[in-house]
Amino acid sequence: MAQLVAINPQLHQHLRLQPANAGRHSEDTQLMPVVPAEFASMATQAPIVLTKNGQTGQFVAVALLGFAPGENLFYSDNAWQGDYLPLQLQRQPFFLGQAEAAETPTNTSTAPNNKEDYVLCIDSDSPTICQPTSIDDTRYEQLFTETGTDSRYFQQAKSCLAELLRGEQQQQQLVQALLSYDLIQPLSLDIVFDNEQSTRLNGLYTIDQQKLAALAPDKLVELHQAGWLLPIYTLIASTAQIYPLIARKNRRLAKC
Repeated sequence: MAQLVAINPQLHQHLRLQPANAGRHSEDTQLMPVVPAEFASMATQAPIVLTKNGQTGQFVAVALLGFAPGENLFYSDNAWQGDYLPLQLQRQPFFLGQAEAAETPTNTSTAPNNKEDYVLCIDSDSPTICQPTSIDDTRYEQLFTETGTDSRYFQQAKSCLAELLRGEQQQQQLVQALLSYDLIQPLSLDIVFDNEQSTRLNGLYTIDQQKLAALAPDKLVELHQAGWLLPIYTLIASTAQIYPLIARKNRRLAKC
Protein backbone atom coordinates (compact mmCIF):
# COMPACT_ATOMS: atom_id res chain seq x y z
CA MET A 1 0.00 0.00 0.00
CA ALA A 2 1.25 3.47 -0.91
CA GLN A 3 2.60 5.58 1.95
CA LEU A 4 1.64 9.10 0.91
CA VAL A 5 3.47 12.15 2.19
CA ALA A 6 2.72 15.75 1.22
CA ILE A 7 5.60 17.16 -0.82
CA ASN A 8 7.55 19.92 0.85
CA PRO A 9 10.37 21.84 -0.90
CA GLN A 10 12.43 22.00 2.29
CA LEU A 11 12.03 18.32 3.21
CA HIS A 12 12.40 16.99 -0.34
CA GLN A 13 15.03 19.34 -1.74
CA HIS A 14 17.59 16.55 -2.20
CA LEU A 15 15.20 13.70 -2.99
CA ARG A 16 16.21 11.78 -6.11
CA LEU A 17 14.06 9.53 -8.29
CA GLN A 18 14.62 7.01 -11.07
CA PRO A 19 11.58 7.19 -13.41
CA ALA A 20 12.65 3.98 -15.18
CA ASN A 21 11.45 2.08 -12.11
CA ALA A 22 7.86 3.36 -12.44
CA GLY A 23 6.82 0.16 -14.22
CA ARG A 24 7.49 -1.81 -11.04
CA HIS A 25 4.25 -0.38 -9.64
CA SER A 26 2.39 -2.58 -12.16
CA GLU A 27 4.00 -5.90 -11.24
CA ASP A 28 0.78 -7.48 -9.94
CA THR A 29 -1.75 -5.35 -11.86
CA GLN A 30 -4.15 -7.34 -14.04
CA LEU A 31 -6.49 -4.42 -14.80
CA MET A 32 -4.85 -1.03 -15.39
CA PRO A 33 -7.17 2.02 -15.20
CA VAL A 34 -6.99 4.13 -18.37
CA VAL A 35 -8.65 7.39 -19.42
CA PRO A 36 -10.11 8.33 -22.83
CA ALA A 37 -7.14 10.53 -23.80
CA GLU A 38 -4.88 7.47 -23.85
CA PHE A 39 -7.29 4.95 -25.40
CA ALA A 40 -5.65 5.22 -28.83
CA SER A 41 -2.15 4.65 -27.43
CA MET A 42 -3.16 1.83 -25.10
CA ALA A 43 -5.27 0.12 -27.78
CA THR A 44 -2.13 -0.57 -29.83
CA GLN A 45 -0.97 -3.11 -27.26
CA ALA A 46 -3.78 -4.26 -24.93
CA PRO A 47 -7.55 -4.78 -24.90
CA ILE A 48 -9.51 -1.97 -23.24
CA VAL A 49 -12.65 -3.09 -21.45
CA LEU A 50 -15.04 -1.83 -18.82
CA THR A 51 -15.38 -3.21 -15.33
CA LYS A 52 -17.20 -2.13 -12.19
CA ASN A 53 -15.49 -0.39 -9.33
CA GLY A 54 -15.69 -2.76 -6.40
CA GLN A 55 -16.56 0.05 -3.98
CA THR A 56 -18.84 2.33 -5.99
CA GLY A 57 -20.26 -0.07 -8.58
CA GLN A 58 -19.55 2.49 -11.29
CA PHE A 59 -18.11 1.47 -14.65
CA VAL A 60 -14.45 2.28 -15.25
CA ALA A 61 -12.24 1.70 -18.29
CA VAL A 62 -9.25 -0.59 -17.80
CA ALA A 63 -6.58 -2.20 -19.92
CA LEU A 64 -6.56 -5.99 -19.61
CA LEU A 65 -2.95 -6.98 -18.87
CA GLY A 66 -3.36 -10.59 -17.76
CA PHE A 67 -5.73 -13.52 -17.38
CA ALA A 68 -5.56 -14.04 -13.62
CA PRO A 69 -5.68 -11.76 -10.58
CA GLY A 70 -2.23 -10.29 -9.99
CA GLU A 71 -0.96 -11.24 -13.46
CA ASN A 72 0.62 -8.59 -15.67
CA LEU A 73 1.96 -10.05 -18.92
CA PHE A 74 3.55 -6.70 -19.78
CA TYR A 75 5.82 -6.84 -16.73
CA SER A 76 9.01 -8.88 -16.68
CA ASP A 77 12.68 -8.42 -15.76
CA ASN A 78 11.64 -5.79 -13.19
CA ALA A 79 10.29 -3.45 -15.87
CA TRP A 80 7.28 -2.57 -18.01
CA GLN A 81 7.72 -4.21 -21.43
CA GLY A 82 5.03 -2.43 -23.44
CA ASP A 83 5.66 0.28 -26.04
CA TYR A 84 3.29 2.69 -24.31
CA LEU A 85 3.55 3.46 -20.59
CA PRO A 86 0.06 4.14 -19.15
CA LEU A 87 -0.56 7.45 -17.41
CA GLN A 88 -1.15 5.57 -14.16
CA LEU A 89 2.50 4.54 -14.32
CA GLN A 90 3.83 7.76 -15.81
CA ARG A 91 2.53 9.62 -12.76
CA GLN A 92 4.34 7.40 -10.25
CA PRO A 93 5.25 8.06 -7.47
CA PHE A 94 2.95 11.12 -7.30
CA PHE A 95 -0.65 11.27 -6.12
CA LEU A 96 -3.24 13.96 -5.47
CA GLY A 97 -4.74 14.23 -2.01
CA GLN A 98 -7.61 16.38 -0.81
CA ALA A 99 -6.21 19.46 0.92
CA GLU A 100 -8.69 19.39 3.79
CA ALA A 101 -7.87 15.75 4.55
CA ALA A 102 -4.10 16.12 4.52
CA GLU A 103 -1.67 17.39 7.09
CA THR A 104 -0.16 20.04 4.89
CA PRO A 105 3.33 21.33 5.76
CA THR A 106 4.23 24.92 5.00
CA ASN A 107 5.06 25.59 1.33
CA THR A 108 3.58 22.29 0.17
CA SER A 109 3.23 22.14 -3.63
CA THR A 110 -0.30 21.84 -4.99
CA ALA A 111 -1.47 20.76 -8.43
CA PRO A 112 -2.15 23.70 -10.76
CA ASN A 113 -5.25 24.69 -12.72
CA ASN A 114 -7.84 22.74 -10.73
CA LYS A 115 -11.03 24.20 -9.30
CA GLU A 116 -10.56 22.21 -6.10
CA ASP A 117 -7.49 22.38 -3.90
CA TYR A 118 -5.35 19.26 -3.99
CA VAL A 119 -2.19 18.46 -2.10
CA LEU A 120 0.53 16.89 -4.19
CA CYS A 121 1.84 13.80 -2.41
CA ILE A 122 4.60 11.29 -3.00
CA ASP A 123 4.63 7.58 -2.21
CA SER A 124 7.53 7.27 0.20
CA ASP A 125 7.70 3.50 -0.45
CA SER A 126 7.91 3.86 -4.25
CA PRO A 127 10.69 1.92 -6.02
CA THR A 128 11.34 5.10 -8.03
CA ILE A 129 12.86 6.74 -4.94
CA CYS A 130 16.56 6.05 -4.76
CA GLN A 131 19.62 6.96 -2.78
CA PRO A 132 22.37 8.02 -5.24
CA THR A 133 25.90 8.16 -3.95
CA SER A 134 26.01 11.85 -4.85
CA ILE A 135 23.26 14.47 -5.05
CA ASP A 136 24.90 15.58 -8.29
CA ASP A 137 24.45 12.16 -9.93
CA THR A 138 22.88 13.01 -13.30
CA ARG A 139 21.35 9.55 -13.74
CA TYR A 140 18.50 10.53 -11.44
CA GLU A 141 15.77 13.15 -11.44
CA GLN A 142 15.14 15.73 -8.75
CA LEU A 143 11.97 17.56 -7.73
CA PHE A 144 13.46 20.97 -7.11
CA THR A 145 16.31 23.04 -8.47
CA GLU A 146 18.95 24.53 -6.21
CA THR A 147 16.85 27.70 -5.99
CA GLY A 148 13.81 25.75 -4.80
CA THR A 149 11.77 26.00 -8.01
CA ASP A 150 10.14 22.97 -9.64
CA SER A 151 12.44 20.95 -11.89
CA ARG A 152 11.37 20.19 -15.45
CA TYR A 153 10.76 16.59 -14.41
CA PHE A 154 8.48 17.72 -11.58
CA GLN A 155 6.59 20.07 -13.91
CA GLN A 156 5.96 17.16 -16.29
CA ALA A 157 4.74 15.02 -13.38
CA LYS A 158 2.25 17.71 -12.41
CA SER A 159 1.03 17.91 -16.00
CA CYS A 160 0.52 14.14 -16.02
CA LEU A 161 -1.55 14.31 -12.83
CA ALA A 162 -3.63 17.14 -14.27
CA GLU A 163 -4.24 15.05 -17.42
CA LEU A 164 -5.36 12.11 -15.29
CA LEU A 165 -7.70 14.32 -13.32
CA ARG A 166 -9.29 15.64 -16.52
CA GLY A 167 -9.37 12.12 -17.94
CA GLU A 168 -11.27 10.71 -14.97
CA GLN A 169 -13.94 13.38 -15.44
CA GLN A 170 -14.13 12.61 -19.18
CA GLN A 171 -14.42 8.90 -18.42
CA GLN A 172 -17.43 9.52 -16.17
CA GLN A 173 -19.05 11.48 -18.98
CA LEU A 174 -18.29 8.74 -21.51
CA VAL A 175 -19.74 6.04 -19.26
CA GLN A 176 -22.84 8.13 -18.71
CA ALA A 177 -23.27 8.45 -22.48
CA LEU A 178 -22.84 4.70 -22.96
CA LEU A 179 -25.43 4.01 -20.30
CA SER A 180 -27.90 6.53 -21.71
CA TYR A 181 -27.71 4.85 -25.13
CA ASP A 182 -27.69 1.35 -23.57
CA LEU A 183 -24.40 0.46 -25.31
CA ILE A 184 -22.73 -1.58 -22.55
CA GLN A 185 -22.90 -5.37 -22.60
CA PRO A 186 -21.20 -8.12 -20.53
CA LEU A 187 -18.07 -9.71 -21.97
CA SER A 188 -17.16 -13.28 -21.07
CA LEU A 189 -13.95 -14.82 -22.37
CA ASP A 190 -13.23 -18.55 -22.47
CA ILE A 191 -9.61 -19.13 -23.41
CA VAL A 192 -7.51 -22.26 -23.87
CA PHE A 193 -3.73 -21.80 -23.92
CA ASP A 194 -1.14 -23.87 -25.76
CA ASN A 195 -0.55 -26.11 -22.72
CA GLU A 196 -4.32 -26.87 -22.65
CA GLN A 197 -4.76 -24.79 -19.52
CA SER A 198 -8.07 -22.92 -19.71
CA THR A 199 -9.51 -19.86 -18.07
CA ARG A 200 -12.73 -17.86 -18.07
CA LEU A 201 -12.86 -14.11 -17.53
CA ASN A 202 -16.04 -12.63 -16.08
CA GLY A 203 -16.96 -9.25 -14.70
CA LEU A 204 -15.87 -7.43 -17.84
CA TYR A 205 -17.97 -5.33 -20.20
CA THR A 206 -17.63 -3.94 -23.69
CA ILE A 207 -19.58 -2.05 -26.36
CA ASP A 208 -22.73 -3.65 -27.74
CA GLN A 209 -21.94 -3.34 -31.45
CA GLN A 210 -25.40 -4.41 -32.60
CA LYS A 211 -27.09 -1.67 -30.59
CA LEU A 212 -24.50 0.83 -31.77
CA ALA A 213 -25.18 -0.09 -35.40
CA ALA A 214 -28.92 0.17 -34.82
CA LEU A 215 -28.78 3.71 -33.44
CA ALA A 216 -30.72 6.30 -35.39
CA PRO A 217 -28.55 8.70 -37.43
CA ASP A 218 -29.41 11.62 -35.15
CA LYS A 219 -28.19 9.64 -32.13
CA LEU A 220 -24.90 8.89 -33.86
CA VAL A 221 -24.56 12.59 -34.63
CA GLU A 222 -25.14 13.36 -30.96
CA LEU A 223 -22.38 10.94 -29.95
CA HIS A 224 -20.05 12.36 -32.57
CA GLN A 225 -20.67 15.96 -31.56
CA ALA A 226 -20.06 15.04 -27.92
CA GLY A 227 -16.71 13.52 -28.92
CA TRP A 228 -17.56 9.96 -27.90
CA LEU A 229 -17.63 8.08 -31.22
CA LEU A 230 -13.83 7.88 -31.51
CA PRO A 231 -13.27 6.42 -28.02
CA ILE A 232 -16.20 4.05 -28.59
CA TYR A 233 -14.72 2.69 -31.81
CA THR A 234 -11.29 2.55 -30.19
CA LEU A 235 -12.72 0.40 -27.40
CA ILE A 236 -14.22 -1.92 -29.99
CA ALA A 237 -11.02 -2.14 -32.05
CA SER A 238 -8.86 -2.77 -28.99
CA THR A 239 -10.56 -6.12 -28.32
CA ALA A 240 -8.48 -7.57 -31.15
CA GLN A 241 -5.47 -7.20 -28.83
CA ILE A 242 -6.74 -10.21 -26.91
CA TYR A 243 -4.88 -12.42 -29.40
CA PRO A 244 -1.42 -10.86 -28.86
CA LEU A 245 -2.15 -11.00 -25.13
CA ILE A 246 -2.83 -14.73 -25.39
CA ALA A 247 0.45 -15.08 -27.29
CA ARG A 248 2.25 -13.33 -24.43
CA LYS A 249 0.69 -15.79 -22.01
CA ASN A 250 1.70 -18.77 -24.14
CA ARG A 251 5.30 -17.54 -24.32
CA ARG A 252 5.38 -17.16 -20.54
CA LEU A 253 3.91 -20.64 -20.04
CA ALA A 254 6.50 -22.09 -22.40
CA LYS A 255 9.25 -20.80 -20.14
CA CYS A 256 7.84 -22.55 -17.08
